[in-house]
Order: sequence, then C-alpha cells, then structure tokens
Amino acid sequence: MNPICTLARAVALASLLSTASFAVQAADIPIASEALESHITTQVTAIDLANRQVTVKGANDKDVTFQLTEKAKALPNLKVGDQVDIYVTRAVAYVLNTEVGGAPKMSNESGSIRATEANPNPGGEAFRQVRVTSQIKKIDLKTHEVSLLPPEGKLQVVKVEDPNLQARMGNLKEGQTVDAIYTEVLRIETSR
Repeated sequence: MNPICTLARAVALASLLSTASFAVQAADIPIASEALESHITTQVTAIDLANRQVTVKGANDKDVTFQLTEKAKALPNLKVGDQVDIYVTRAVAYVLNTEVGGAPKMSNESGSIRATEANPNPGGEAFRQVRVTSQIKKIDLKTHEVSLLPPEGKLQVVKVEDPNLQARMGNLKEGQTVDAIYTEVLRIETSR
C-alpha cells in the first residue's frame, strides 16, 4: 500500500478518535484538517506560440518549460518579461460519518476558470478534489486497533498508540465511515 495513503489513514483515525467523544447529532463530524499554501513569483523568458509552450525562470535561474493545451485561449496575450505569480493551496480534511452502513468509495472532481473579457491577461484557476471513504470494519479495544476498509478493498489495520486516543475508541462504531478529502487549487496570475 502507498505509504502516503497509510499515513493519511493513520492521521484520519487519530483525528477521529480525538473528537469521537463529543456528542454531536450531525450526520457528518469534521474531525481534522490541514492546509498548506505556497506562492512562487517568476518571469516569462520564452514563448513558443506554434507549439503552445511557455518557459519561465525556475529555481537557480534554470528555465522551466510548460506545455499548454488548447484551453489556454489567452496565450497570445502573454509576453516575454511578464511576471507570473503561481499560488498553490493543498488541503486535507477528515470527516466521520455518524451513520452506520456507508460503503468504501472514491470520487474525483476537477474544474478550471480561465481569463475573462474583464481580465484578458493569461492565467486562471484550476482545482481538483479527491474524496476517499473508508469504512470501520473492526474495533479491537484490547489491542487498540481499528480495521479500515478503503475502496481498494484491502483491509488496513491502524494501531492506536496514544493512551488518550485509546480511551476514546469506545465511542466508535463498526460500519461508520471516515472521509479523507484532498483538495488542491492552482491559481496563476500574470502582469506586466
């Protein structure tokens, strides 16, 4: 199994246990979230309109070339020397479903926003969101383990090490689901 997925499940479970003792009547309980934001400012060093490629100054002044698709309609407006601001936001949220009987599943959504008449400069925004739902299949209070069934179908056993979290394991129910929601937003702005 992918170590990042395993880590994400472990964090999800730890977060789930740390908040499971609250008596909440909502269908979904947000149990944790993390976000990371980064911003890079660079400059256009070359443009190949025929091949739809843009080159920008990268780290250590090494050029980096990007291949653009036909969706980049404002590419002819871009000029060598234009400043490019790239903003990336990544977030992970974990949600416990209080209903019992949910099934493991995965969904993937994406979309984009392009330049408009009011702002003809090249740029835009794109997002991607992946939701992975794992079902709690077994809770072993003696060994402090919770078995999660992800969409891939291979049971994942998570050991709860923290004594405070172990004390809260009794609030979980087999059949509840945990959603890990990963969202990534990329925004590109250009200016002269």
